[in-house]
Amino acid sequence: MYIVTAKEMYDIDKYAMNTAEINGSMLMENAGREMALRVSAMLDIDQTVWILVGSGNNGGDGFVIARTLLNAGYKATVLQVVEDEKITGDAAYHKHLYLQCDGKVIPTARVEEVLKGLDKKDVVVDAMIGIGVKGPLRETLKAVVRQINQMENLIISVDIPTGLPADEGEADFTAVQADHTYIFGAIKQTAFIQHTAPYYGAWECISIGFPNKAFDQAKRERKVWTETTFQNTFPTRSKYDHKGDHGKGLIIGGSSNMPGALGLTTRSALRSGAGLVTAATTDTVIQRIASFCPEATFLTLPEEDGHLQNGPDIDFDAYDAVAIGVGMGRNASSSPLFRQAVTAKIPLIIDGDGLAHLKNDIEVLDGREEPTILTPHPGEMAMLVDVSVKDILMRPFHFAEKFSTEHNVYVVLKGAFTIISAPDGKQAVNIAGNAGLAKGGSGDVLTGVSLTMIMQEQSIFEGLCNACFVHGKSADLLVQKSHSQHDLLASDVVDGVSLVYRTFL
Repeated sequence: MYIVTAKEMYDIDKYAMNTAEINGSMLMENAGREMALRVSAMLDIDQTVWILVGSGNNGGDGFVIARTLLNAGYKATVLQVVEDEKITGDAAYHKHLYLQCDGKVIPTARVEEVLKGLDKKDVVVDAMIGIGVKGPLRETLKAVVRQINQMENLIISVDIPTGLPADEGEADFTAVQADHTYIFGAIKQTAFIQHTAPYYGAWECISIGFPNKAFDQAKRERKVWTETTFQNTFPTRSKYDHKGDHGKGLIIGGSSNMPGALGLTTRSALRSGAGLVTAATTDTVIQRIASFCPEATFLTLPEEDGHLQNGPDIDFDAYDAVAIGVGMGRNASSSPLFRQAVTAKIPLIIDGDGLAHLKNDIEVLDGREEPTILTPHPGEMAMLVDVSVKDILMRPFHFAEKFSTEHNVYVVLKGAFTIISAPDGKQAVNIAGNAGLAKGGSGDVLTGVSLTMIMQEQSIFEGLCNACFVHGKSADLLVQKSHSQHDLLASDVVDGVSLVYRTFL
């Protein structure tokens, strides 16, 4: 499933019509029929469907939906929210077909009056405005949207809820709050933005006949990482494999105040399939977590007042990848150790307190040639790029891509929708997971799974996407089978990794 901006969607549409020579009326017919199929699945034959149509393609889709439902025996009526002269082109053609099938159109002046009289069991289909919305809605349409949002009826939006921007970065809008949205061709960015995603309700992306080459028109490759993608990219294992084939990872972190973070990362790396894992930390932390991670080996580092200190040089050549920062603390005395890891010629993951150390030495990234992965949450991302958390939440695609391409690093921007960005600008969104992960330690678990994945026979980008999928799906399966979002712990997520493998592999 592709993720696009409004302009990219227009370019895809233009390619389909101008280059692939697919008639626009045919695309509209396909969209309306696919929508009608899904709407009818939610209806009883005695329910009435009211289709709100505007001008443009969304309105045309609405007329196809109304005609298809009407011909199938459902009670379908169009409420037209614009004047007749604004219904032009393909939309006008499909309005004509609807009227030829004895369809009924309620004119603009009576729309609000009709909406007030709807029975609660009636269904409302929003086909007023699509991705072409620019700026605030005009007052008459805004009043209709507010009226819809106060109703208890089932609300279904066509492609995108009316009034909702397609692109990230917009805060000032009035939009339909849909229960379901059926998106055509490619998913719009706002389906994955914290303050706009709820407007979609439950959504599904459906094909309406765009050729595969049309999606090459998108400026950047952005995809949703699905179960199928995971299954197609996750590496298989041979019965002849040995522990050295699946990576020897090093994890540097832990402090007297946060020993558990290192334990969670170490255990999740082992549970997700690393061949060998060494935890480098203080003797105090080792004593606390050794029984939690009996399969790990340990490397003792100096400490002062419970914090890691720089000691003898670590032989990074003995490892396939390193993760640094979990539970490390932000004491300045740990900075030389951080610098030693960042300048090592080995794939590197920087998480947690490691990102705070990086903030003071960010130019070190530009000298690295080996893969570098940063795993910030929005607060840490805001710190790295000197903007507010609100800015990050408004434009996560932009900031993740910008940092990745400027510093030649991979960024795993964590959140309800985790965005994985590669140095070449490619992005993926992980939609697995639930609110049970909104607890301390969840990020530490993801770091361990990520360390394992980047040591397997897959690209770094695929490895990070698969790590996010495994992490999120572990939480999903546990909530389905034995936990709730309230009681789920990070340590449970570690144990749930085996459920993911057994379920999807």
